[in-house]
Amino acid sequence: MRPGRDGGNKVRALVTFLTVSVLSGALAAGLVIPFAGLAGIGSEKVVETVQTLPRELEIEPVAVRSRILAADGTLIATLYEQNRVPVSLSSINPIMRKAIVAIEDSRFYEHGALDLKGTLRAMLRNQTEGEVQQGGSSITQQYVKLSLVEKARTAEERRKATAVTYERKLTELRYAIAVESQYSKDQILERYLNLVNFGDGTYGVQVAAQHYFRTSAKNLTLPQAALLAGLVKNPTGYDPTNDMARAKARRDLVIKRMLELRVISVHQANQALKTPVIDPEKVLKVPNGCANSKYPFYCEYVVSKLLQNPALGRTAKDRDHYLKTGGLTITTSLDRRMQAAAQASINEHSKRTDSAIAAITIVEPGTGLVKAMVQSRPYGRGRFQTAYNYNVEKSYAGGFGGFQNGSTMKAFTIAAAISKGIPLDYRINSPQQIDLSGKRFQTCSGWTRDPSYRPQNSTRGGNLTMVEAARYSTNTYFLQLSQRVGLCPIAKIAQSLGMYNGQTMEPLDQVISYTLGVGYVTPLMLSNAYATFAARGKYCTPLLITSVKDKARRPIETPGMDCQQVLKPEVADGVNRVLSAVMEPGGTGGRLNFGKWDLAGKTGTIQENKAVWYAGYAPNLAAAAVVADANLPYTNLMYRHTLNGRDISDPTGSGTAGPLWQTAMQGALKGMPLRRFVAPTAIAAAGDRKEIPPVNGMSPDEAADRLRQAGFDVVIAEDRVDSPETEGTVAYTDPRSRDGAPAGSLVTIYLSDGN
Repeated sequence: MRPGRDGGNKVRALVTFLTVSVLSGALAAGLVIPFAGLAGIGSEKVVETVQTLPRELEIEPVAVRSRILAADGTLIATLYEQNRVPVSLSSINPIMRKAIVAIEDSRFYEHGALDLKGTLRAMLRNQTEGEVQQGGSSITQQYVKLSLVEKARTAEERRKATAVTYERKLTELRYAIAVESQYSKDQILERYLNLVNFGDGTYGVQVAAQHYFRTSAKNLTLPQAALLAGLVKNPTGYDPTNDMARAKARRDLVIKRMLELRVISVHQANQALKTPVIDPEKVLKVPNGCANSKYPFYCEYVVSKLLQNPALGRTAKDRDHYLKTGGLTITTSLDRRMQAAAQASINEHSKRTDSAIAAITIVEPGTGLVKAMVQSRPYGRGRFQTAYNYNVEKSYAGGFGGFQNGSTMKAFTIAAAISKGIPLDYRINSPQQIDLSGKRFQTCSGWTRDPSYRPQNSTRGGNLTMVEAARYSTNTYFLQLSQRVGLCPIAKIAQSLGMYNGQTMEPLDQVISYTLGVGYVTPLMLSNAYATFAARGKYCTPLLITSVKDKARRPIETPGMDCQQVLKPEVADGVNRVLSAVMEPGGTGGRLNFGKWDLAGKTGTIQENKAVWYAGYAPNLAAAAVVADANLPYTNLMYRHTLNGRDISDPTGSGTAGPLWQTAMQGALKGMPLRRFVAPTAIAAAGDRKEIPPVNGMSPDEAADRLRQAGFDVVIAEDRVDSPETEGTVAYTDPRSRDGAPAGSLVTIYLSDGN
């Protein structure tokens, strides 16, 4: 578009205004105004606009990529909106500084914010051509524009920062004046070189040098510096990975301009012109985000925790922006050696094409540090891939939310029983099947019952002790034990050890079958709970992030190690003794024992074998492994699934999930010091038994009163039993008088039928 007669007058007025302003010292910045945009705009309006502009530019920190590291400092992932690593001017080769000045603003060190010669030259050419043909923005003005674009948070702010209008140019002008008065030329050049876009997703000269040449800004050569300097004008058009010929032409133009300005010699120019532009094989891509990490699931879970940290921003959106632009260094608990051991187990015992999934988490007792997290289905959106992390709760988009966990819940019943003083040799007659229909179980809010519940054992029954019942995982024993202990104490212990429903994030329901598995729990949750037993009752919140530092290496507040004693050490010692029996010969986990380690564990199999578990620990480490149908609600029996390329013929906690646990733990414990469980005290092993008063032959009310006065809870069984006692009187109690029971235990009165 060509300006009319009035437009020409206004342009002349503006030139006069700029000249007078510069000479009077009112302006000191470079400015090129597109005359096509000034048609119909009076110089009075321009002057008024300049005078009303803010006088200082609030420069936000440049966006810097953040890094997530493993415990040993190895890079896990890089997060960024702009791939940038700022460096000082002293870390940028002088040839790079000369190249950028030569091509972008050759009089940079001679003029103020306004290069009057360059500005007027551009104005005159644009006026002659009738449209914008030549730019004249100084490096300072370019820096201001880049800073305003960087500052923009909305589409409208970005539009204003890049609009071809006199208002924007005048805004840049006033800001350029402020920048020139606030910073030295070297400081402006340093900031500019760290801010500018160098194409192919690189920002700042340091990352550009690494990306295109696998070198640093300090070690750039003349031809390399010329290429980077040439990219600034059109980062996409001159990108050598897009168009090598065009990139070379632009690079050569920079070299010739440097020669013209006598920045380099003829010999240097000739040598540089002969140099290949880049070696495409050496272009170094910096993967962005967790999806490109070697440990994508662990990484995404770490990010989900960072987004919950208010120290990183007021809202989740603010935190996400800061996480990708703040140059943070996030150190995690991931142990690469243990992660490799767990992954080796997955590789040995499963295949990505299996219809069933396998997952393992390893946690350090006494710290809560999450050392490893693996699964059989890899990260991705393709076939036999998933974006779900099968190890964690549904607290973020990628969290799967857990699986039903079966008899691994018996460990919490054992802990509650020992806490109440029940001895490890406590016997309960545990037949293959019992009828608990209508039986009352006490909860934290009252009582619960199931009108039709006849559970049975999948292993042996009999008159068993707690140790024997754990070894065989006898369901009917632990159901009766949970009735005597009460569901409330069991649920409270499980909750204090971090157990909750991984799907709903709510407490686990207190149902009659609580001890046989309830709700949905995760490998992370279960391994950390069992780690509490290994740590002698010391529970620690799972910890993945050990430190967060800003780009100046200053620490940022982040939740740290959070541990507390939730079980008495002697109670945990008792649990360790009971669960150690599981891994002794004849126990359900007997085949999983290895080496000279003290090991304890528990199998878990849910109804119809739709998910199977093995959770276990040494004093040093705890782990949980699950094999399951990943289609919730469960759609198929495990018998219809494959694992490691074969049909699962007999899915069990020990035979299916157990080998995954065993191989992972063997590898993870390798090289660690051999430690032992502490033997339970005599009191914990023998229990705190109180004598049960003999009530045989008494009336139900009289017997109940006597037992309550002795400190026991009482329930009268609905079914009568054969007994020589008079019909309707007490035949016997369970536990029997001769066995005794801890104070507060539930004592069941059985009435005689007279036979």
